[in-house]
Amino acid sequence: MNICIYFFFMFFIMSMLLFILSMKFIMLNDSIFMEIEMINMNSSSIMMTLFFDWMTLLFMSFVLYISSMVILYSKSYMNGDLNLKRFIMMIMLFVLSMMLLIVSPNLISILLGWDGLGLISYCLVIYYQNIKSFNAGMLTVLSNRIGDVSLILAISWFMNFGSWNFIFYMNELKENNSLFMINMLIIVAAMTKSAQIPFSSWLPAAMAAPTPVSSLVHSSTLVTAGVYLLIRFNNSFNSKIMYIILFFSLITMFMSGLSAGFEFDLKKIIALSTLSQLGFMISILMLGDSNLAFFHLLTHALFKALLFMCAGNIIHNLNNHQDIRFMGNSVKNMPMTCSILNISNLSLCGIPFLSGFYSKDLIMESLFMNYMNIFIFLIFFMSIGLTTFYSFRLFYYSCFSNFNMCSLNNIKDQLDYMSLTMIGLALPVIFMGSAMSWTNFKFYYFIIMSYEMKNLTISFVILGMILALILNFNNLNYPDYKIMNYKFSLFNSSMWNLYMLSTKISYPIKLGNSYYMKMDQGWMENYSGQKIFYLLMNKSKFYQLIFNNNIKIFIMLFILLMTMILMF
Repeated sequence: MNICIYFFFMFFIMSMLLFILSMKFIMLNDSIFMEIEMINMNSSSIMMTLFFDWMTLLFMSFVLYISSMVILYSKSYMNGDLNLKRFIMMIMLFVLSMMLLIVSPNLISILLGWDGLGLISYCLVIYYQNIKSFNAGMLTVLSNRIGDVSLILAISWFMNFGSWNFIFYMNELKENNSLFMINMLIIVAAMTKSAQIPFSSWLPAAMAAPTPVSSLVHSSTLVTAGVYLLIRFNNSFNSKIMYIILFFSLITMFMSGLSAGFEFDLKKIIALSTLSQLGFMISILMLGDSNLAFFHLLTHALFKALLFMCAGNIIHNLNNHQDIRFMGNSVKNMPMTCSILNISNLSLCGIPFLSGFYSKDLIMESLFMNYMNIFIFLIFFMSIGLTTFYSFRLFYYSCFSNFNMCSLNNIKDQLDYMSLTMIGLALPVIFMGSAMSWTNFKFYYFIIMSYEMKNLTISFVILGMILALILNFNNLNYPDYKIMNYKFSLFNSSMWNLYMLSTKISYPIKLGNSYYMKMDQGWMENYSGQKIFYLLMNKSKFYQLIFNNNIKIFIMLFILLMTMILMF
């Protein structure tokens, strides 16, 4: 049996079993804490701890389901690749690292999964081995190393407790001001992994990886690891920390939505959409509702994986072109792919009654019940409008604009593994939101509001749709408008110049090089370690010469000794 088919069936069956088990845990309100003894020596034992509750099992089932679809999708997408087995094994390791992170109540085992995700994501980003991939991989891994270092520092700070099982110390972390640093380090780690400002630039750069990897990374594994960690540590944050992180996540959400509206690379638009939704999740989490954040995390995983799969199919048919300006009128050539793309797009916008609607609308309605200022309120609703804006812009360019690809082409839908996996993910995108809203919540969110407030969310969705259609159908040719639009779009497509912050860091590098040459390799080298090394080497060479058992040396020493005796 082919390796892709084998792993597809294995992951699919495991995901179904875990989903059924998670439903049982929800009904029984049950959880399991396991300790497995790894090493026991002289009364010192090393334990492996695992924690299973409904949230852990449900998230694992979603990760495995999406992974199974991605692996089957790769069979067609990566067809002809000489290193397909290596690619599939790397995806396997990637998923296993995520599994380890999900089930860990212990910071040490979380670090193993966390570093596994970082390392394997680097290997997958540089998979095509060209200069663009290497640059993107380096930016990805160096940005994530900041979070890794923060997690290692948090582990060392946890030595105060005598245990790394953070799940037992939530109240202590919240109430004790001297342990404030642990919370800050965990937040920095989560912000780097989930690419919040100022660490956002690596997320669109990671699009250099193959599309199946992007589908897996941006839906349920790498970027959601930070959000999941914050959900697990949610009870340890006080209100001051939560308001600080809320501000960063709101700005990230707004910035990425605005940037996606001026981007022309298909995969980067969807990556910026992921960034916007991550900011959305962290915002509602910091406003105090972890269940809603987790609910949106799951629904987002489904439609974002499907979006990337549809994008990969279009790119595959367009001879690896990713510019959306080439993709016009695809609805005639690829009707099934465009239909599924628009189902996932509408779910992303929160159109009733797709899965994204159930999480997004509930979040926005619960937002009305919170105490907050007008800035938070406006940014949330403007971001929802921007989500619809870039989604319908993508819809217009892919379906209705002029086809600008070569006239001799072979663009068509094929009933292969790519199409089957897209259909397999389209059904949960339509039905899973309502199913999870019925099963996951122990109580119903019954929110009563005025008619105007109730319709405010859908009004902003329609407003974003109209704005996208007006700006794309009416090409405004005024010279002043063109110059202004060019500067504005350049600023936004560079993510508010965040690329400059991450890549154009020449001054610190020059300062470090100057310090290295003048201090570390200069006077400090001559008067510290290197000097001691030379002295020890010279002395040891002299004694080595003496103790070499050479008869000539012994005779010379004997003659020298006899001469000294006769003289004195």
